[in-house]
Order: sequence, then structure tokens, then C-alpha cells
Amino acid sequence: MDMNLPPSRGDSPVIRIFGVGKTGLSAIELLIADGLSPEEFVAVNLGGTALECSSAAQRLRLETKRLRGLGSGGDPARGRQAAEEKSEELKRLCEGVDLIFIVTGLGGGSGTGISPVLARAAKEAGARVLVFATTPFDCEGDRRQEMAHEGLEQLREATDGVICLPNQKLFRLIEENTTALDTFKIADRLLATGVLGFWRLLSFKGLIDIHFDDLSRFLQDRHAASSFAVAESAGPDRVQLVLDRLAAHPLLEEGAALSEADAVLVSVCGGTSLTMAEVNRVIEQIKAKCGSVELVMGACVDERLADKLAVTLICNRKGECEPTPRGQSEELRAQLLSPGSPTKPGSRFLPPAPTLPPEQVQQLLSKQAKVRGATRRNSTKMRQGQLPLEIVSKGRFDKSEPTIHRGEDLDVPTYIRRGVPLN
Repeated sequence: MDMNLPPSRGDSPVIRIFGVGKTGLSAIELLIADGLSPEEFVAVNLGGTALECSSAAQRLRLETKRLRGLGSGGDPARGRQAAEEKSEELKRLCEGVDLIFIVTGLGGGSGTGISPVLARAAKEAGARVLVFATTPFDCEGDRRQEMAHEGLEQLREATDGVICLPNQKLFRLIEENTTALDTFKIADRLLATGVLGFWRLLSFKGLIDIHFDDLSRFLQDRHAASSFAVAESAGPDRVQLVLDRLAAHPLLEEGAALSEADAVLVSVCGGTSLTMAEVNRVIEQIKAKCGSVELVMGACVDERLADKLAVTLICNRKGECEPTPRGQSEELRAQLLSPGSPTKPGSRFLPPAPTLPPEQVQQLLSKQAKVRGATRRNSTKMRQGQLPLEIVSKGRFDKSEPTIHRGEDLDVPTYIRRGVPLN
């Protein structure tokens, strides 16, 4: 493959892509392998082998003495604290950049904790910020799901747009025998493909330009759920094939995302053989599915695509990109805490006794003494009895004389002779 990209537009904005955490680092490695220049990337993590081996031109290790080389331990608070301690350095990496892409995975300590701090630093530096984030599989547990949800909310408040890829949707793409390792690789590839499609909108010479101001307006203050999909096809029927693949794309919920969209961005990219008729047909078909919504579109030429046609589709929808059945958890919690529900178990730690006047203390003590005395009088002393069983034979000791000492038969067990009760 020719790793040299065609010249970008002279008026194209300066873009920098940050890979945060393990997921982000994996995605940017795929993008660099696809031919993007390492100079456009910054790898950010708390440390580890993945950061040391990253191909990004700049790498920022956020490890602090407090973490002692143990990473975040899955705690976003540790990742956030480490990022805040180096917020000025993060801000410096964003200076002079028009658009920041943050590629990350939510639900763990690094991506969830670092990404919102980085987004705020980028905004302070004057850049637009777009986040591409994955959220956990349902089987990863409620804790990771809730942390991902909180991370999404923080990112929506701090950025211009969040494009969310719930990993749970990958089950529509994989087969029954797909390994866990391959599944996460597919997630990383989808994330990288989405970033690449968006990057093409701004980096190649356009047949129909998407101006940076239009893109900023598309992203500005849109904190609804975003869905994206990228489809490619080749051959004489490439337009119909790419439209069919988009219509069936699981990340677009088989077309539901288009019909529910508040705004849609479409990028059509092809080789030098791309025609305006093909561009028009793609746009018209997508517009027919999404109705009268705001549509931002562009078309560009990428010589590496040769006879391929690639369409990137981004939908902003009203609604939430919930990575978790959090609503069910909240509903269950509400049921458990409702007045009609059983009371929860009391704490094993008792509160301190109330302060009472000396007269009431004496009254309570006297009542307790009377109750104890009545209990003692009414209790019957238990004595150990001997069952009325006839001893038939003592075996070879049958003719032996009993051992008598001071009038007591020592052959009788001591607890019976002394009347000791057995509990």
C-alpha cells in the first residue's frame, strides 16, 4: 500500500488526534498503520507498555508518585487526578490546533478519568473538541457501565460533540465463535474507521467542501447521542452496494438512527474516478431516509481508494447514548427505597445512647433489676438425669466389684454423680 497521502487543502484546519487509555492507543495505532502521519497523534496514558510502544510522535505519561506505578486500578478519580496535575502540559499540546479528536474507551480508570480533563484543557486552548468513545459490554458489570455513563455526561458538558460506539452493538457484527480478543479488535477497528472518515472530511481536496465553520456549527452544543457508520464498496454497482450496507449497518440500528436524526453529516469519498452523479445519488438516497433535517455534506478525492467508494455518515439524535441498563438500576433502586418496600437491614453500628436525667436513669435501672430477679426465680435449674436403662452386661467386667470411694461409685460418670448439666 502507498503510505503517502495526497496533498491536503491549503486552508484545512490543524487537526490533532489524542489517543487516551488502552482503547485510544490501540485505535491510533490502526490509524497510523492506515497511513496517517504520526505527527498528528498524541498518546496519553498513565504509563505501561502500550504507551512506551506507541508510534505517536508525542507521548505523555501521566503517572505520578501517588500511583506508584500501579496505574488507575480502574478508578476514574485516579486518572482524573493524574491528568489535573499535568493539565498545563495537556493545554500546551492543544495550543495552535483548530480541532482536537479524542479517541478513548469509557468504563475504566484511564479513559474515563483523563478524557474530560483533556477536553477542558483543549477548550481552554481555543480548539473545537470531538470525542470518539466506546462504552462497555453489558457483561462487564454495572460498575463499569455506571462509570462510563458518568464519563459520557462529563464529556458532553466539556466538548462540542461525542460520537458513541456501544460495544454491546458489536454482537450484531460478530459470529458465535468470534473470540473475545478478536471482538475487541473489531471494536478498535470500528473506532479507528470512524475517526478516519471524519478526518477525510477536512484533510483532502474537496469536490464539495465542508467548511470548518459549518462543521463547528454542526458540533457546537450538540450533546445528544451521535451514531456513525462507514461503508465502502467497489465495482460498477458501488453506489447501490454502499447504500445497502449503510441501511443494514448495526451502528445505525438498521436505519432507525437516520429516521430519528436531528442532524446528519455525510461525507462521500472516492478515487479519481468519482463522479458527481454518484455523489448526488448517495446524498439523495440518504436525504430520503432522514427527511427534513439539517444535512451537512461534502465530497472529496482520496487517490488511495482507487475504484472504491467510501461514505461516512454521522447522525446526531435527540436522546441518550446509554451504555448501561442504568434506568433499570435506578428503577430498582427506587422500588427498594419506596415506602411500601421492606426496610433495609439496620446498621451493625449502634448510635450513642440518648442523654437522660439522673432520675430517669435510676428508674430504668430499677426496672431492669426487677425483671432480672423475676427471671431468676422463674427459671428451673436443669439437672442431668440418667436414663432408666437396664444394664444387661458389663462384658468382661461383669463380675468385677464396683469402685467405691467415700460412698460414691466411681464407675458412674462424674457429670452424673455431680449433677452437671450438659448443654
